[in-house]
Amino acid sequence: MSFIKITVGGMTCEHCKSAVEKALGELAGISSVKVDLAAKQAVIEYDEQVVKPAAIKQAVEDLGYDVTGI
Repeated sequence: MSFIKITVGGMTCEHCKSAVEKALGELAGISSVKVDLAAKQAVIEYDEQVVKPAAIKQAVEDLGYDVTGI
């Protein structure tokens, strides 16, 4: 398992946090997602053999947020 920390720009509320957690949690190969709304960051534990960082970034960007750190 690998970990990645990303910065998610545009999150403003608990709904935003939940949407990011849900979208990432639905990706195959993701075992845990912890989103810190105040810090606008997410820490994701994932299986690098199943999902790549680019797919993680795309899943969050598809929600309309900006992603940095990948």
